[in-house]
Amino acid sequence: MTSGSKTLAIVLLFLGLVLVNYLATSVPARYDATAEKIYTLSPGTKALLSKITEPTTLDLYFSSQTTGQYVEYKNYAERVREMLRQYVRASDGKVRLNVIDPEPDTPEEEKATAAGIEPQTIPGGSAFYFGLVATQADQQKVIAALTPQREQFLEYDISELIYGVGQSDKKKLGLITSLPLQGSPGMPMMGQPGTEGQYVVSEWEDTYKIVPVEATATELPADLDVLAVIHPQNLSPRLQYAIDQFLLAGKPVFVAVDPSSLYFKRQAGQSAMFGGPQPSVSSDLPVLFGGWGVAYDPEKAVGDLVNAEEVELRDQSRIRYPVWISLPPESFNTKSLPTAQLSSALFVEAGSVTLKPGTSLTFTPLIETSDKSGEVPVAALQFAQPDEVARQVTPSGKRTLAALITGKFKSAFPDGPPKNPEPADKKDEKPEAKAPEPAAPPSLKESKTSSILIVVADTDWLFDDYSVRKFNFMGQAAAEPFNDNLAFAANSLDFLAGARDLISIRGKGNSVRPFTVVKRMEAAAAEKYKEKLTALEARINEVQGKLAELQGKKSEGGRLLASPEAERAIEDFQKQAASLRGERRSIRLALREGIDALENRLLVVNLLGIPLLVCGFGLWFYCRRRG
Repeated sequence: MTSGSKTLAIVLLFLGLVLVNYLATSVPARYDATAEKIYTLSPGTKALLSKITEPTTLDLYFSSQTTGQYVEYKNYAERVREMLRQYVRASDGKVRLNVIDPEPDTPEEEKATAAGIEPQTIPGGSAFYFGLVATQADQQKVIAALTPQREQFLEYDISELIYGVGQSDKKKLGLITSLPLQGSPGMPMMGQPGTEGQYVVSEWEDTYKIVPVEATATELPADLDVLAVIHPQNLSPRLQYAIDQFLLAGKPVFVAVDPSSLYFKRQAGQSAMFGGPQPSVSSDLPVLFGGWGVAYDPEKAVGDLVNAEEVELRDQSRIRYPVWISLPPESFNTKSLPTAQLSSALFVEAGSVTLKPGTSLTFTPLIETSDKSGEVPVAALQFAQPDEVARQVTPSGKRTLAALITGKFKSAFPDGPPKNPEPADKKDEKPEAKAPEPAAPPSLKESKTSSILIVVADTDWLFDDYSVRKFNFMGQAAAEPFNDNLAFAANSLDFLAGARDLISIRGKGNSVRPFTVVKRMEAAAAEKYKEKLTALEARINEVQGKLAELQGKKSEGGRLLASPEAERAIEDFQKQAASLRGERRSIRLALREGIDALENRLLVVNLLGIPLLVCGFGLWFYCRRRG
């Protein structure tokens, strides 16, 4: 081969490498080798993208040059960019991506601020921007701050953003409740003051158009997107049938029941003072729950001995009350969207929910108590003191306070809609001729598709008293949440009201993979040397204690007692301490021995693996050419 041919071959090889790299970044085909397919768009996202009617622009703002920025954020920014590129590729040109670096004092920074991107601050570093804006026609939605802590829901958040920017009208939320959550204007002329609404309704009103439904109604309003049934009491049979058919038609339902409502307990106390009728403090949907396969006992409250909240008694002493449950982070399901980011909640005299045996539904606990929980009869709470209630709780395992239930539900009305009761004053009248009523739609016996239901066995958590701290700020009434009760209420409705494609998207894994092999090796080594190291530590402490005791014995002048025996004892203990510390150092080195060897092997493989493969391929190619 001539020198010119060799030069041409090298140039062609270089061009081939460049072409291969270009094709690798341009060809839409990708292979996701991660265990949970975190780089692959789910079918729900692809279906959502196929329904986009107008071009959508995604502006990713990321301050790439910020000093002192965590490597974690820079790596996550690349993860977000790659995910957004997949959205662009899967949208058939309907989604366009702009990556913007909003440097300080630039028009890009002003644009980011105007769009609602919130600057994030690194301890010891500068503020930086990392957020996403979606624009469609004259609509704009924003994720103000992207963080690695929410990585497992990255796809859901992006898809929800794209879906939300295409919605121009508020969704309709049907609300059936016996509680004064919305408040009332009252009747000033009659001397009846109005009641103030709860903050949870204000939160919902920001997102939904709330449509109240009376308990005596016989049907649901048309075009509801989601239905909330909270502390239901005395619902008409026809309304219960409408709720049943609403769920079976694939529409989402949120139900909150309560074995012991503090609001109604207080109402009962006031009624007793004036000799009025006693209201029912519990709520239940026995017909619907029974037909759907949901198990809930309105006569039992849950007590949690571990997560019992402190309450103040009349004598101003404080005691832990197990039926007031202050829920810590480990009580929430971190894999489910309604509760993934929650860390605290307060439930008061709540019940528990589960499924009846034999159902084929999928039951996902959202909020659970500790394993030191049991049930207490609601009747016992009326007169028992807090310490007496604690003694009645027999721990028997975790209880589910809130659950997500999905699948194909059976109808609670298998024989069709219940008949409207005939008014008593018309029973004896002769029937009048009247026009035939329009045929009712066929009764559903089972869910058309997978239905979705959230059940919460408490209602007090929705009240301001157990969720926000009210105060006066600059002459204006204000409130600050002291737990995540309001966030749970908002998350649950947002999750249910999302498109079916959104609901199908599940949280995925994290791109940062833990070294499970190393963790197992550390655990095995620690177990192997645990007893020896514990005994050694005890011996070191004993020797050092005796040495300190000897050295602490001083004469009146402040000098050490210098008897030969004391000096020899001190010297002996010093040698023992040095020897023991050396032995401890050897054990600690042994703990790392296997891990260090693994690190060295991986280092050699990473450094030499590719060169050896290239050399091997070159040798094989050379032998083929010579042959």
